[in-house]
Amino acid sequence: MSLDELADKEASSPEEIQLVQSDAKFRSFSPPPIPIPAAPGIRSLVDSVSDERLDVIASHQRENGSISTVSSTVSSLESEKAAYEFLAQTPIKSTDAHLVEFSEAMRTVAKALRRVAEGKAAAQAEATEWKRKYELEMAHKQQSKVKGCGSYINNDLDKLASQLTLDTAASDQLGCCGKHGICSHEVLQDEVPGPIPRSNHKMVGRKASFKLSWGCNGDKNGQHKHDFVSFEKGDITTTERSNKQILLKWESQPQTVLFITKPNSNSVRVLCAEMVRWLKEHKNINVFVEPRVSKELITEDSSYNFVQTWDNDDEIKLLHTKVDLIVTLGGDGTVLWAASLFKGPVPPVVAFSLGSLGFMTPFLSEQYRDCLDNVLNGPFSITLRNRLQCHVIRDAAKEELVTEEPILVLNEVTIDRGISSYLTYLECYCDSSFVTCVQGDGLIISTTSGSTAYSLAAGGSMVHPQVPGILFTPICPHSLSFRPLILPEYVTLRVQVPYNSRGSAWASFDGKDRKQLSPGDALICSISPWPVPTACLADSTTDFLRSIHEGLHWNLRKSQSFDGPRD
Repeated sequence: MSLDELADKEASSPEEIQLVQSDAKFRSFSPPPIPIPAAPGIRSLVDSVSDERLDVIASHQRENGSISTVSSTVSSLESEKAAYEFLAQTPIKSTDAHLVEFSEAMRTVAKALRRVAEGKAAAQAEATEWKRKYELEMAHKQQSKVKGCGSYINNDLDKLASQLTLDTAASDQLGCCGKHGICSHEVLQDEVPGPIPRSNHKMVGRKASFKLSWGCNGDKNGQHKHDFVSFEKGDITTTERSNKQILLKWESQPQTVLFITKPNSNSVRVLCAEMVRWLKEHKNINVFVEPRVSKELITEDSSYNFVQTWDNDDEIKLLHTKVDLIVTLGGDGTVLWAASLFKGPVPPVVAFSLGSLGFMTPFLSEQYRDCLDNVLNGPFSITLRNRLQCHVIRDAAKEELVTEEPILVLNEVTIDRGISSYLTYLECYCDSSFVTCVQGDGLIISTTSGSTAYSLAAGGSMVHPQVPGILFTPICPHSLSFRPLILPEYVTLRVQVPYNSRGSAWASFDGKDRKQLSPGDALICSISPWPVPTACLADSTTDFLRSIHEGLHWNLRKSQSFDGPRD
């Protein structure tokens, strides 16, 4: 029975009064676990309860005439009054330490959840801002591109031809061929006759046109889908996907070949001189070489003054308008260097194997005459190797659009910790979706052509080069559950160094052009619309499987003996 109930109920017997008295004493020395604050008017409550009980006792005394009952009742009332006074003076407090620790822990959890919610909101807002800036940048570049080639959009081919001419002399005005409804020829200035051609004279013929046809064997097996003429006047852009092999068929004879060679190699220098002379004398092909190679050839023999080269970067930007075919002499690094010279469309590449592994160099140098004959006459299989277009956006570009020139990579872009002893801390987004935070040695964003390079060494999968995708491979992650991903080709990846990162990160593009990424900087990667078309020895799949068998000795082991146990 509680003290409050006792205040409203009349005591009927001495035993009950004794029970109440003992209960009151017990409660006075056993406080409940939950703190009970003192009532604001406890003193007035004690006085009112005492007066009411005295009246009850007096009436009970008159009825029963018991002196002992009165004394016991008075003593119980004094004990009860003392209990109320004790409650008024000393508020009851909890002595359970576990509840205090639990309340502190809950407070800490609430603070952490609040910080996480604030951080998520801030990250979403920042991702939206980066996406807006990237879209503005793309729109600005697209607008500049449209303004620069407005004559092309309006099918003004004569004006376009005059803009693409290297010399200031006016070019011949020729009309569209009209065979396919879209002119696929690019009119350039013909070779200027002269008594002695100079090595630095720009001898440019007509750019050859071609078709791309779908089908394992072209039109022969009935699997032919359709032909199309490139809208870029003989330059290859990304086409619709197909599960068939891609064949390149020339519509006009190639006129110009660019040679890219591996430096500091005597065997490569001798082979280059032999191939250049054979193409000029037997095929009447104009030959472009690098300035370094041109100097070497002319120094060795002055009769090589027919080779052409370029003098500055502005001429390199127009190189794709003059070159029909690229021949590389070296390894995969030479193919990467050749692709890096072209920021836009890339002519077909015929890669001769003069390196170590040769994943992208299927042709043998000893058979170069037969190989070049087959390629020049066509048709031949090609592999469209996608490239990554990378933009470095600095933290200073928050208020205005300040970005660096885009960088194109054929294999991969690597973000690592450099010389820092701290783990790399990167935030990764796919379009507007958060992917993960990378904590480890770094991250590799690779094309499918680069799947057999650094990405494979870091634990990534080998992927056929014509599979449309982007490889997302961590480098020594600080988590066993962090496995590589393969993302679709149409997404845009953003890798940002957060502001709370302990150190900077470093980005390298195909193993070169190393750039520092400070906290707040970001790297944006997407598939470039201009792939690198490489000629195949047989077809894309056969060449790929040959390269992993011969270059990596993939799944090479001894066969089981025939004298083992049998069923």
